[in-house]
Amino acid sequence: MNRCLGCGAIMQSSDKDKEGYTRDLENKFCERCFRIKNYNDYIISDKPNEEYLKKIKHISKTNDLVLLTVDFLNIIELDKLNIKNPVILVFTKRDLLPRSVIEEKFMQRIKCKLNIKKKLFISSKNNYHLDELYNLIKKYKITQNVYLIGLTNSGKSTLINKLLKNYSSNEGNITTSNMPSTTLDFIKKRVDEELVLIDTPGLLDEGNIIFKIDRESMKKIIPTKEINPIIYQINCKQSIIIEDILKIDIDKNNIIVYMSNKLKIDRIYKENDKLSNLKSHNIEIKDNEDLVIKGLGFIKFKQKCKIKLYLNKDVKYYIRQSLV
Repeated sequence: MNRCLGCGAIMQSSDKDKEGYTRDLENKFCERCFRIKNYNDYIISDKPNEEYLKKIKHISKTNDLVLLTVDFLNIIELDKLNIKNPVILVFTKRDLLPRSVIEEKFMQRIKCKLNIKKKLFISSKNNYHLDELYNLIKKYKITQNVYLIGLTNSGKSTLINKLLKNYSSNEGNITTSNMPSTTLDFIKKRVDEELVLIDTPGLLDEGNIIFKIDRESMKKIIPTKEINPIIYQINCKQSIIIEDILKIDIDKNNIIVYMSNKLKIDRIYKENDKLSNLKSHNIEIKDNEDLVIKGLGFIKFKQKCKIKLYLNKDVKYYIRQSLV
C-alpha cells in the first residue's frame, strides 16, 4: 500500500474523483499534489472534520511530544483540542506579524490548560528561531516520534519541509499550499536515527470564512507579507466595509484592523444599505477587546461600544481580551 509523499493519501488509480488518485501507481505523488506543485491548481478536499479528528485522536493515547502550530490571525481555543501530551506551542509565520507586536507579551496572554513546555515564535520562510525550536524538540521529545498538530493552513507542512532541509539529508517534499486541507493523512518524515516528524491533517475550524468563499477571495484573505495594521479614529456614526465580506456599523471609537492588506476596506459616513443582505449581529464590546472573524483576522477596539456586524450566516465570530 503506497501513500502519496505529498499529502499522505493512499494511492489508487480507479477513481479520479477520490483522494490519492494517480494514473500510474509507480508515481510518488497523487494527481492532486502534482497539480498543486506544478500548476498551483488546487482541488479542495471534501473530507469531514470528524475523519481528521479520528486520525488525530490516537495521538493523545501516546505520550509523544506535540508541536502545536498556531497562526496568530487564527488562534483557536486550545483547551478544546484536549491534548494530554507535552506540547511546544509554535506561533508560525512570524514574518507576517507586525513588527510592533511584542512577542513575549503576546505569548503571555495566550492562556490554556495544556501541558505547555515552551512557547515560541518562528518563521519557516526566514529561518527565524528554527535552531531554537530544533533544540527544544531534541530536549522535550519522549520517543523518536514528534507530531505536528494545528488548524489547516497553520504552517505545519512548511515547517517540516524546512526542518528537513536544515537538519537532515532526507527530502522535505510534503505538498504545501495557501489553500486549506492540503495534507490528508499522517506523513512520517525521518530527520535522523533519533527523530521522526509526523505531519497530520489540518483541523477544519468550524465557521471559518475560508470555507465559504471562492478561491480569488481566498487569495486576498490569506496574507503573504507583513501585515500593516490599519488604524481608524471614529468620531461619528459610520460604517466600515471589508470587500463584500462584512460590514460594521459603529459610533465613536478607535479601532485597529489586523487583516491581510490585500483586502479593500471602505469607510462610509452616511446611512447605507450595503451588505444588508448578510446576517446582522448586535454586539457589545468592552475596553481593549478584539472582534475575531474566524479565518479573516481581528479588529481591536480601544473603548467599549455597541456595534452592528453584518456577516455571512455560516461564518463565526467571537470576542476576546486583546492580544496585542
